[in-house]
Amino acid sequence: MTETAPLHRDRAGNKTHDAFGRIERENQLILRAAGEGIYGVNADGKTTFVNPAAERMLGWSADELVGHDMHALVHHSHPDGSPYHDHDCPIYAAFRDGAVHHVDHEIFWRKDGSSFWVDYTSTPIHDDGVLIGAVIVFRDVSQRREAEEKLRAAHDEVDRLRKRLEQENAYLQEQIRIDGNHHGIIGASAAIQQTLRQVELVAPTDATVLITGESGTGKELVARAIHDASKRGHRPLIRANCAGIPADLFESEFFGHAKAAFPGALRDRVGRFELADGGTLFLDEVGDIPLELQGKLLRVLQEGQFERVGEVRTRRVDVRVIAASHRDLKAEVRKGRFREDLYFRLNVFPVELVPLRERTDDIPLLAVHLLRGAAKKLKTGPLRLSEADARRLTQYAWPGNIRELQNVIERAAILARNGRVRIDLPDFGGPLHTGRRNGSVLAKAAVLTEDSRRERDRDNILAALAACGGKVFGPGGAAELLDVKPTTLASRIKTFGIEVRRRDSRPNQLS
Repeated sequence: MTETAPLHRDRAGNKTHDAFGRIERENQLILRAAGEGIYGVNADGKTTFVNPAAERMLGWSADELVGHDMHALVHHSHPDGSPYHDHDCPIYAAFRDGAVHHVDHEIFWRKDGSSFWVDYTSTPIHDDGVLIGAVIVFRDVSQRREAEEKLRAAHDEVDRLRKRLEQENAYLQEQIRIDGNHHGIIGASAAIQQTLRQVELVAPTDATVLITGESGTGKELVARAIHDASKRGHRPLIRANCAGIPADLFESEFFGHAKAAFPGALRDRVGRFELADGGTLFLDEVGDIPLELQGKLLRVLQEGQFERVGEVRTRRVDVRVIAASHRDLKAEVRKGRFREDLYFRLNVFPVELVPLRERTDDIPLLAVHLLRGAAKKLKTGPLRLSEADARRLTQYAWPGNIRELQNVIERAAILARNGRVRIDLPDFGGPLHTGRRNGSVLAKAAVLTEDSRRERDRDNILAALAACGGKVFGPGGAAELLDVKPTTLASRIKTFGIEVRRRDSRPNQLS
């Protein structure tokens, strides 16, 4: 279209077209200069004129539009491609009801089949009181809509991160930090010094660590020490207690799930691996992971990839894994209950924690530290541990290890009078052999063969069961008496082949 050529219009010559012709002639300069697209339609929906901006935006020339049904060419479909019937068209509604129609966020279709987002106003045109058509002014708002979409996506991302932070905080609230002289680990024994050297050695790396040892020896504390001393220390340490997760929820707990992935999945859920992205995942009691899930765990460890339950999208994570178990995983492999390839993948850097009875020199240090913590928690004021109290503590076998010592000390703080604690030790743990050197008391653990140790542990469980009338779980049960997790005690009972019956002759359900 040249600067001097008239704007194209339907030349039928009737009154309606004469009216549009006047509009066109009287507004030539405005129509040519306008940045918005402008076109007219008559009462039959036929295009009467088109300005240059409309031609540029639509890709149609005026010759191709004038005299043709504008809706059928430009406005025929919704954004999703579904038909947009002309009787629903707000553009045509203007010359049917005589009202101005302003519409945001619809699309017009170009000649090449592409589309763009528009806002438009359809204004009815009257001539001598007769409604003869409408003039439509539209603008391309694609860039504005794209900016709005980016802003919406940014808000969604902020909302996602906020929800993730809330979930991280919920998990972090479960974590127990014990203050101490070195990463919260208390002790001066050779065994503890060896553990600290291992922590310092492996922490700066991303190597997978497998921490083994009896229940209550402080495996989670060592995992925390490794995480805190690593380059991931500013990110969360997420804990997954594999012994406490129902078998049918393992995959969801680890990898998350999509909404409606299974009955009860009311919303999308972020799994522990995703929560730990950039940080560390502590898999406590890893030996309790079902065999059928171990292959998926191996894949995440090897490739850093997984899918949420109910999704096909593959997600990537950067997670360091620290695993722990009181079980002999090599024995579990031999029995076919644990994958050998997963064992080797977890056991890159093994850390074995010795039981408290094998590092009795640390018991007084631990007791004093725990007593300070208990006094602060109970607001009792300073509490004192006598030499006789320390001697009694070092002579006890501590089948529940540090966890049992912590409970004994807290109980002693509760029973304290006038700053003096009262050590109340159970009688089923058994004393350690003692001797004297240079007038001082030495606590020495009895040297036991593996068979003797197993027999002692079996007798210890039998004594606890007898004292509790055969009750394993719950208040007053053997697990509470021994100060071990119910799942741990159930596992040991099965290992030793102990048949448990309650005083009411009902069998205990251990699985």
